Amino acid sequence: MSTTISLSDSHALSDLQVYLARAARVEDGSVRLIAADTVLLVYSAVLYRRGLLDSSPTVLGLRTFGLTEPVVLNTVVTVRAVLDRIAHLPVSDRVTDAPVPVPVPFETTTVSWAGISPPRSGWEPRGHADAAALEAAARAGIDEVAAVIPTGTGEQIVQRVRSEVWGRPLEGLGDLTGVPAGAAFAAFSLGFLSADEPVRLFQAGSWMRLSTSRGHVLVKS
Repeated sequence: MSTTISLSDSHALSDLQVYLARAARVEDGSVRLIAADTVLLVYSAVLYRRGLLDSSPTVLGLRTFGLTEPVVLNTVVTVRAVLDRIAHLPVSDRVTDAPVPVPVPFETTTVSWAGISPPRSGWEPRGHADAAALEAAARAGIDEVAAVIPTGTGEQIVQRVRSEVWGRPLEGLGDLTGVPAGAAFAAFSLGFLSADEPVRLFQAGSWMRLSTSRGHVLVKS
């Protein structure tokens, strides 16, 4: 029997749909859904290692959503499967302030990054970063990747270039060192940056986090 999650209203449904669509453009693969009680955590992969010779850092996006009913859930499903479930919801569920039930697809995939669990507590503040600077770093990296990789390039070369560009350390993050440029790419491409909101920085052991009111980027070098 499939699980159903109950989002607070159609606005939460729209936010989830937008986040998943952005995640699909970055890495058209899977998302990890974790729910405990009335909070849903939706993790998406931006960068991760794909082999023994791959030195890419692990960079994950995270959005959280409130649920109107408690549920226990920990599954990995394809992004497109979740978007398909949303697309088939009744039209009335898209314009309501009432709870919106969303059926969760059956577990359909196994991905290496889903076995890496960021901590949920123990985060220590490490200052702030400028959203505009992160966006500039992301745009510069996107342009560099596009210029280096010609059309029709093999997947192995593409991955190597992406690893080199997005694995470089970001500057201007104060006491938080070792954050790769891929974190800026994640924050920008997933829509977490806003010109009028600084990015809060945190650290918990070997994990680093960049947070705004729109979402979180989790990094393990």
